[in-house]
Amino acid sequence: MKKIVVLISGQGSNLQALIDAQQKGHINGKISAVFSNKEFAYGLERARKANIPAHWLDAKHYSDPAKFDLALQQAIDHYQPDLLVLAGYMRILGAVFVKHYIGRLLNIHPSLLPKYKGLHTHCQVLESGDKEHGTSVHFVTEELDGGPIILQAKVSVFKGDSETDLIQRVQAQEHNIYPRVVNWFTQGRLTMLDNVALLDAKPLPLQGLLDNHYTHSL
Repeated sequence: MKKIVVLISGQGSNLQALIDAQQKGHINGKISAVFSNKEFAYGLERARKANIPAHWLDAKHYSDPAKFDLALQQAIDHYQPDLLVLAGYMRILGAVFVKHYIGRLLNIHPSLLPKYKGLHTHCQVLESGDKEHGTSVHFVTEELDGGPIILQAKVSVFKGDSETDLIQRVQAQEHNIYPRVVNWFTQGRLTMLDNVALLDAKPLPLQGLLDNHYTHSL
């Protein structure tokens, strides 16, 4: 059974989706630990309730980002993870850290990549008048939100939608697709080779696969 470590910064709703999927036997792996850069991130409480070791590291205790990354890496490696999952981790990871976990580091981003990398994606969608929005699961590389895309889910954007509306609609899709991608990895079906995502040894399209089951609002 594959060992998984999850990094969070906030509420941890995607972490909860992974915990629920694991408990239902939908992930061929075990969440061995959860780490946060925020002491009071509610996701840490979610981990404790599920009897998962929960840790936080304060970047202010380190003289520079590289030293923080090294301390985090050493703490994570204590659990010897097969997969590292970013689930709302709001701190940019350095190149050395990313290279250490390359090919076994996943992230979920609230946009239809390659559109709207970085922060405030929901606001950008509303300001641009887009008719569609969504979320993307991708491998992490040194390029911010630029690694190979694995799976996307779309939602409709309706007239009068607020940022909160989009957040709720997109998160519902995140909770659906992230456990599925994690399971693909733990089953040995998902890999990355030469900066290309492969599923069952077949290269995925540049924008990944599209989940077609949940494309409209709830």
